[in-house]
Amino acid sequence: MKHSSRARTQFNRFALCMFLLCLIACIYLQSILNTRFFKCPSANSTRFMENKQDTAPRISTTSSPELTTTGEPLRTMEWHWPVWGENSAKLASDQKKAVANFKRVNKFNVTFLFLRRKKYRLNHRELLCQLKTRVPVKTIKAGDGPFTREAWEKYLPKDNPRERLGPFKSCAVVMSSASLRNSKLGEEIVLDSHDAVLRFNAAPTEGYSIDVGQKTTLRLLNSQLVVSEKHKFLTDPLYKTGVLLMWDPAPYSKDLYEWYKKPDYNFFQRYKAYRSLYPDQPFYILSPEMQWELWNVIQENTAEEIQPNPPSSGMQGIVLMMSLCDQLNVYEFLPSRRKTDFCYYYQTYRNKACTMGYYHPLLFEKNLIQRLNHGSSQDIMASGKVTLKGFSQYYCPPANRAHQG
Repeated sequence: MKHSSRARTQFNRFALCMFLLCLIACIYLQSILNTRFFKCPSANSTRFMENKQDTAPRISTTSSPELTTTGEPLRTMEWHWPVWGENSAKLASDQKKAVANFKRVNKFNVTFLFLRRKKYRLNHRELLCQLKTRVPVKTIKAGDGPFTREAWEKYLPKDNPRERLGPFKSCAVVMSSASLRNSKLGEEIVLDSHDAVLRFNAAPTEGYSIDVGQKTTLRLLNSQLVVSEKHKFLTDPLYKTGVLLMWDPAPYSKDLYEWYKKPDYNFFQRYKAYRSLYPDQPFYILSPEMQWELWNVIQENTAEEIQPNPPSSGMQGIVLMMSLCDQLNVYEFLPSRRKTDFCYYYQTYRNKACTMGYYHPLLFEKNLIQRLNHGSSQDIMASGKVTLKGFSQYYCPPANRAHQG
């Protein structure tokens, strides 16, 4: 009897331990599922509970808003798609240190004078109108400040990209993100009624067209690439396709003379050399005013203090295309389910900062673009695709600078 009682006690303890372990495992798994895939069905969602045979959804990479599994719309199963939603607390410790150092150094002498909109969150239209009326998408012309006609007239284009290309109905902005690798989005990018395609820096299409397409209408370059010997800017045929635009980080004052005297990368002679070699190749220099007015809008619409450095090429390219296109699809600026720490689809370099940012206020740029998105969260999850309206689609009253001070 004594042995039987002891055995029963041990069994009960074992059973209790197993029950607790199962309970902990269930709670842990439920938290993962709630965070990453879907919300739990309510008690009366019997259809979900009955359909146990096909629990793994087939995710479409098209832009269809109603992804289905076994013929049933996912919305009947109360799915929650995890899309971009980050803040600086998500940064790794080394990234936080780098951001803090950029704020301390304040290389570009940023003196933020605009009131931050913490209490009133702008709606979609107000936010787009801020970008449209306050961010001047313009290029340097001969006669602008230190760019004297005598020294620059034969190099700088007399028109601007909109005059040369005309307005577009639909455009694609293709980031260089490694998340595009194995996406098979190339056909959609090329064939989905896109009149123009913007690419960045050294991003190639040859050998990667199945994922990124082949068409290139415009290419936005940073000044570091232009002066870099390894990129062979003057000879590589990659930089002879489409309209070229470039930008260089400038002082927050936007003073052309100050910038001309001390550019971040001294690209002026390389620019002239390129224009001498290829005079028929359109090549524009973006005005520094664009980068810092864009920065102001990002900061005003962010509760946190962002890095006092210019916005990324990606963010500047999006705003550029909003000025040229009625509608645009942006691929992998907001990361899809293929999110990775690798930086570029054409390289194996790995750094989490390529997604979250530490030099550029990339994290906060992404937050802003998500607020402007007209597409679905499924599009972001499946394709990394954000759909934006162009500036031409809204009438906006002139910018009110009364809050400056």
